[in-house]
Amino acid sequence: MRSIRDIPITENIPILVRAALNVPVVNGKVTSDYRLRRALPTIQYLRERGARIILISHITGRGTETFAPVAQALGTLVLGVSFCPETVGARARAMIRELAPREILVLENLRRNRGERVNDVAFTRELAALGDVFVQDSFDECHRSYASIVGVPKFLPSYAGLLLEEEVAKLARSLAPKHPALAVIAGAKFGTKEPVLTTLLKTYDHVFVGGALASDFLKASGQEVGKSLVSDTDQAHIKKILSHPRLVIPTDSLVVPASAAGVSGARAQARVASLEQVRPDEVILDSGPDTLAFLAELAREAKTILWNGPLGKYEDGFVDATNGFARAVAASGAYSVVGGGDTVAAIESLGLLSRFSFVSTGGGAMLEFLARGTLPGIDALESHASA
Repeated sequence: MRSIRDIPITENIPILVRAALNVPVVNGKVTSDYRLRRALPTIQYLRERGARIILISHITGRGTETFAPVAQALGTLVLGVSFCPETVGARARAMIRELAPREILVLENLRRNRGERVNDVAFTRELAALGDVFVQDSFDECHRSYASIVGVPKFLPSYAGLLLEEEVAKLARSLAPKHPALAVIAGAKFGTKEPVLTTLLKTYDHVFVGGALASDFLKASGQEVGKSLVSDTDQAHIKKILSHPRLVIPTDSLVVPASAAGVSGARAQARVASLEQVRPDEVILDSGPDTLAFLAELAREAKTILWNGPLGKYEDGFVDATNGFARAVAASGAYSVVGGGDTVAAIESLGLLSRFSFVSTGGGAMLEFLARGTLPGIDALESHASA
């Protein structure tokens, strides 16, 4: 994988950068600039070397949202930012021609173009025509086979940005952990987590499953999970992992009546239930205090901690286990790696980001990289290194 440091000429060169600028936007305002700040090292590196910088990225949503608020927020962090309300087309090309060295042009939300998701060749060619060099710095999307991820490297000399390099190096390090090592994988959908669980169980001393994922394992173990969310997965696959001696599942949970789940104020109706106490008409929405205490003890003993996914339904106020574990990791002194949007948001809200050794910008990308050791976007850079 060629590095941005290997670009032979940058002065006055239009360089197309696929950046990780997927930030939350509420009522036209960016509510967290964390990812924007993580994108700055690559941007500043190119500015210092006189490049004309063209940024492309996306924001999560319906696909119709404008990138204008993101460009505006980026402009508060770095000078010389302008915005084009097109991703490709005559106006975008004209604005790129007018860019002076060290100036930055942010193009419209990639997701507005259907060609992005389907990796349409015509759209890819239009994107590639915007620059002379391509820099991939969006690790968070490198698990996607999108035009801006796997398509553009076929048509331009392509390099890894500084953030992508850092993600690969730090996550690769976590695959060879110092022991004792603790991994915590939460969220939902066993099918998407099975590969990473299989990988981590080979090298980590304890692998805890939390969030909705825990309900899959509790059900497979014969426990009552009531109306909790469970995956539509062959139980044999779950039971195979469940039988592993290094796997850890919750010993107690926070539950609410099924009628209260998803309703405002549901947290006030929660009760702590041991595994045997969950009722058929209840929903598990967080790990309980005994589980948290056990995880905190494992964190205190650990030299490596890997964490992806909140331990409860964080968006509905079930934050106790997630926040408690975040504090335990921050106090542990272990080499700690964390990822996943909700997990990072929780840590940021507690003011603990600086207490973690590495915070990944990827959620699904982080999990897939840990499982496979590579991603489609990384493979694309390596496959077309001679473009």
